[in-house]
Amino acid sequence: MNNYNDFEKKGHRSHQHLAGEHKFGDSGQIILFVIFLIVWIADSFIFKVTNFPARYIPLYIRIALAAVVLFSGGYAAIVSHNIIFKEAREKPEVIRKGIFEVVRHPLYLSSLLFYLGLLILTISLVSVGVWIIIIGFYHFIARYEERLLLAKFGDEYDAYIKEVPMWLPWTK
Repeated sequence: MNNYNDFEKKGHRSHQHLAGEHKFGDSGQIILFVIFLIVWIADSFIFKVTNFPARYIPLYIRIALAAVVLFSGGYAAIVSHNIIFKEAREKPEVIRKGIFEVVRHPLYLSSLLFYLGLLILTISLVSVGVWIIIIGFYHFIARYEERLLLAKFGDEYDAYIKEVPMWLPWTK
């Protein structure tokens, strides 16, 4: 039986219930994160070219909305991470509990919510363009991982795909 300490020593690739990830998944996420931050900071605080819509929405409203989105993303990240990596399982299986009953990719969704929270704060339109590229990247790696999960878990994962939305709970 795996426990969290074993995971910490071996790394997440040793978890048997994981089917694998795209070879550019981690590096792609880091590269896109850095690009987003550079563009967002440059446009929001230095050049201020495309964040003009922020003038029409009071700062207190943007902060309140961003806080809700960032909190939701953080909560989803912590809960899904704990379910995946801190819970021992006797055998590899499709995870269908907690947040995984609501969306199939809560960790990726939490990342997208982080970006959205920052976008809400400053409404940088050029950063929205980068965010759309990031959404496409996450969708691509999520689909790749789903093919691996289908190969590993077959009908069990196919049923999960049919029952649980990929990204947004209300899109079933």
